[in-house]
Amino acid sequence: MGANASSYPHSCSPRVGGNSQAQQTFIGTSSYSQQGYGCESKLYSLDHGHEKPQDKKKRTSGLATLKKKFIKRRKSNRSADHAKQMRELLSGWDVRDVNALVEEYEGTSALKELSLQASVARPEARTLQKDMADLYEYKYCTDVDLIFQETCFPVHRAILAARCPFFKTLLSSSPEYGAEIIMDINTAGIDMPMFSALLHYLYTGEFGMEDSRFQNVDILVQLREEFGTPNSLDVDMRGLFDYMCYYDVVLSFSSDSELVEAFGGNQNCLDEELKAHKAIISARSPFFRNLLQRRIRTGEEITDRTLRTPTRIILDESIIPKKYAKVILHCMYTDMVDLAVLHCSPSVGSLSEVQALVAGKPNMTRAEEAMELYHIALFLEFNMLAQGCEDIIAESISLDTLIAILKWSSHPYGSKWVHRQALHFLCEEFSQVMTSDVFYELSKDHLLTAIQSDYLQASEQDILKYLIKWGEHQLMKRIADREPNLLSGTAHSVNKRGVKRRDLDIEELREILSSLLPFVRIEHILPINSEVLSDAMKRGLISTPPSDMLPTTEGGKSNAWLRQKNAGIYVRPRLFSPYVEEAKSVLDEMMVEQTDLVRLRMVRMSNVPDTLYMVNNAVPQCCHVISHQQISSNQSSPPSVVANEIPDLTTVFI
Repeated sequence: MGANASSYPHSCSPRVGGNSQAQQTFIGTSSYSQQGYGCESKLYSLDHGHEKPQDKKKRTSGLATLKKKFIKRRKSNRSADHAKQMRELLSGWDVRDVNALVEEYEGTSALKELSLQASVARPEARTLQKDMADLYEYKYCTDVDLIFQETCFPVHRAILAARCPFFKTLLSSSPEYGAEIIMDINTAGIDMPMFSALLHYLYTGEFGMEDSRFQNVDILVQLREEFGTPNSLDVDMRGLFDYMCYYDVVLSFSSDSELVEAFGGNQNCLDEELKAHKAIISARSPFFRNLLQRRIRTGEEITDRTLRTPTRIILDESIIPKKYAKVILHCMYTDMVDLAVLHCSPSVGSLSEVQALVAGKPNMTRAEEAMELYHIALFLEFNMLAQGCEDIIAESISLDTLIAILKWSSHPYGSKWVHRQALHFLCEEFSQVMTSDVFYELSKDHLLTAIQSDYLQASEQDILKYLIKWGEHQLMKRIADREPNLLSGTAHSVNKRGVKRRDLDIEELREILSSLLPFVRIEHILPINSEVLSDAMKRGLISTPPSDMLPTTEGGKSNAWLRQKNAGIYVRPRLFSPYVEEAKSVLDEMMVEQTDLVRLRMVRMSNVPDTLYMVNNAVPQCCHVISHQQISSNQSSPPSVVANEIPDLTTVFI
């Protein structure tokens, strides 16, 4: 192993926190805020630079602002229409029925909260601190031995030098590989367990053991004076990445020489080497750990040590593109996925970039870069990097990227976690999706998953309406695909002249929608006399709803909305926000009316005279009980009413 001064520089640049990069994704802690009936997940922490609010306003054109106002106004109007329909439905309901519906909504809302927590859950990725603890415990790729009280502690030169000024000075005097350094500590009371705890602290930022001596201020002051005070682990590891003190491995990339010559690239540029530390890459990635251990078993490591050169690892750029190498190393040292590193050196090309240039492909988006990097992370078994890429992809979900992310995450090599977030976005923004062109690009499977959800944010009438439109669009595509090639793309083709609705084959349209329409909750369509429902029934796309689901009583369709009054198979109403909020508002108004009625009744009751008081004053004198007088000892009978005195029968005795 290269252990000379060239491999292990005696001096390192000052430890600093490193330059703050824009658009950094910090992994490790994820917060997910509950969203009433909408969803706004915060799965990552992004630093988008320091941009003043007024600068953002300048970049927003007046036309875009006006468009947003119109869209917001349309959304408000649609919500008002939905609220009006729900109010009309509940107008003939009893307060107990409305309360039962609200309780059903509240129960569904509680289930949604649990569903949200389950959708964002994923296995915990190993952090830098945990991997550094394992590195100290299992001693991967150690290069120096510390001898303290006749006990050998194999350690890593680069880590101790980066973390502690004392060890930086001590190790610079013995640069050779595998050097044995006898420790002479002046601080009194330091035994072998305590020294091991100090080394554990330098690796992880924690002592790793409970010892009352660490609570002794005097001992801590002495240790600080002798060893110095290290920065936080994150700061020191960032400094180690920036300056690569005592690096002992270089990463090289194989490339296609024909492409290099064709585009005037030079071999030195395409085969640029990246410096790293065996200890770090073996601790963070089982792939690199197994690779380095295999070199030790085969004797290749001995050759490097004899020649005093760093270990060279050659990577296939078709598997691990060189442009991602620095992002990978940056994450290994800092637990942060920073895609801005990709664009720091635009002059440095890679095989994948050259191939994209040949194919005429546009530049990759941030989400596409994260998708490609995600596959590399899985190959390297580097879960922290994989989850960071998932966070970036989830943050990129929008109307423009929804279809691409759904398709990618649906594949076996995609991320199931990202797929859940994309489906969640689809359900929460379904009202917006179905009115855009994106809706017609949705696959049947994704559409089926969405309309099966109890939390879909759309009314049943809109769901039915746009499902039929989606089916008609799919049928037109079939017709266009079936037409002769001679007509395709001409003025007589389907794409040019269009297809009228009456020309569509109803049987084929019914076959396309056969797996989707059963999940439309027709019994919950509002208004009750929906034209969309009537038109679908006339066309034979759906059968007539059962008679008990039609408005036959004064209560309207209450039996289809309430679990207690449903005669058939009960279908839970969707947790559609305008319906829920309006139902709560109606219930509050009914409760206020009931409260006012109760208060009015109490006022009327308070005006009724006290009956006992009236009886007490109305009793005639003839009915008074004889006064208690001294009765002789031989009389034991109780007093009685005066004989021959009959009270007025109209007087009530209580």
